[in-house]
Order: sequence, then structure tokens, then C-alpha cells
Amino acid sequence: MISRFPFRMDALVAFAVAFGLGCAGGMASAGGAIIVQSTTSTANSGLYDHLLPLFAARTDMRVNVVAVGTGQAIRNARNCDGDVLLVHAKGAEEEFVADGAGLWRQDLMYNDFVIVGPASDPAAIAGLSDVREALAQIADSGARFASRGDDSGTHKKEVALWAAAGLDPQQASGTWYLETGSGMGATLNTAIGMGAYTMTDRATWISFANKQDFAVAVEGDDALFNQYGVIPVNPEVCPSVNAQAAQRFAEWLLSAEGQAAIAAYRVQDQQLFFPNAGAKLSDKN
Repeated sequence: MISRFPFRMDALVAFAVAFGLGCAGGMASAGGAIIVQSTTSTANSGLYDHLLPLFAARTDMRVNVVAVGTGQAIRNARNCDGDVLLVHAKGAEEEFVADGAGLWRQDLMYNDFVIVGPASDPAAIAGLSDVREALAQIADSGARFASRGDDSGTHKKEVALWAAAGLDPQQASGTWYLETGSGMGATLNTAIGMGAYTMTDRATWISFANKQDFAVAVEGDDALFNQYGVIPVNPEVCPSVNAQAAQRFAEWLLSAEGQAAIAAYRVQDQQLFFPNAGAKLSDKN
């Protein structure tokens, strides 16, 4: 059981944010600007609004964050439209590095996913801690389920969970299984408007303002673990990359200072992300 998650969280529609940072600090660093291709949950939860001013106080760099679904973020980085990748689909991240597009990948922080649903609970899943059982009951009951269907990290996890339950919801696409092709905030709005279940990262759910009568129905399964990773883009593949600045930002996130800053970020007095960088950077270089 995921007893290590004493929190919740939330976010709105995917968007791109440019956070200009230009403050000189006491630690020598590469100057200039970098683009971080990021998953939406880190941006929409307010994490960058918390982290980037702290980083600005230490460097003379400007950090621009583009927040999209993980799949799109990885495609953007492959197209050399970014210097650092910060997403949450470990298999796809490892493939990105194995293909030479990234220099290295490092665990950065984690939280979890939850399934939310209406108070009426048509599939009778409220309180379950086995996500596979919950998905099976949703399928058996024909209760509506809204999927992002957008190749995001959340969507990738959802697809894997259906497969682990031995189910293929695509066979019910357009009936009880509804694919929005949208970000998490839009999908939550769709689910709430239609009385459908959906899966969301907990940080997004905490911040989401339009909950109405919806609540967390399923949580606590280890299978709902949500790992985030950070990857500097390889300058040999993408010569336009500001490699020194990208490395500095990634190193700061993984440093004791950066990890403490991640742990300190709270919404509604709840910790949203749990740092777990673990291995030393020297092991990666």
C-alpha cells in the first residue's frame, strides 16, 4: 500500500509558462536561457513558481518552462526544442536516453495517481485499494470512464493499469470509455460534467477547483506510484542545446538544496512531491 503519500494535489489545463529568471547569485553558473520541456502536473501545481525563484537567487540563468503532456514533451525534446526534459514516464525516458537523445536520466521525485469519481459511485469502487479490481468493476458495470487519451504520462500509466487488469477498454471506446485527447484539467472537467470516473495525479486533484461532488475513490495501491525524472538533452544530437546551463539546472534540482526545495513545497498544507534523487550525479557522468 502507498502509505508514504500523506497528501493530495491538483492542476488545470496544459499550458506553456515562461518564467524569466535573471538574478545574479553567489554560485558560478552558465548564463543564458534554457527551455525545460515539462509534464503539466509540475507546472500547474505551482512547483516551478516555488522552485525557480530559489534557483534564480543562485544563478544568472533564465528558465523557460513548456508544460505539455509527457509524450509531447519527449517529442519536443527529440526535435531539439528543449534543453532539459522533466516528465513522468520512466520507460519512455529511458528509451530517450538509450537512443542518445538524452545524456542521462535521474529519478527526481515522486507522488501517486488516484481514481476520482462521483458521489453516486455507479461502479461501487469507493474505498478500494486494488486498482485492478476497481478497473474491472468499472468495465463490468459499464460506468463511464474518461481517459486523457493523449499519450501523456498519466495516459501511459492508465493504459498499463488496464493491461495489468487483463482488460482492453479500447473495445468500448465511444460507449462507456471516453477519450478526451485533452490535458488533465480538461479531462477532469469532462469527467465531472458526465459523471465519469477518471485517473489523475494527486497534485492536480488537490489544486483542481471544480470538484463538485467528486472525491478520491481509489488510492493506496503501489501500482499507482508516480515517478518523475530529469534528463539533460544531448548536445551532440541537438547542437543548439545550452548544455552547460542545462546541466547546471538539472544538477541543482538533484542537489541537497534542490531536493529540500521540492520537499518544502506544499498546497493546502499537503506535500505534493517527494524527492528521491538517490544516486549521485558522479555515477551518471
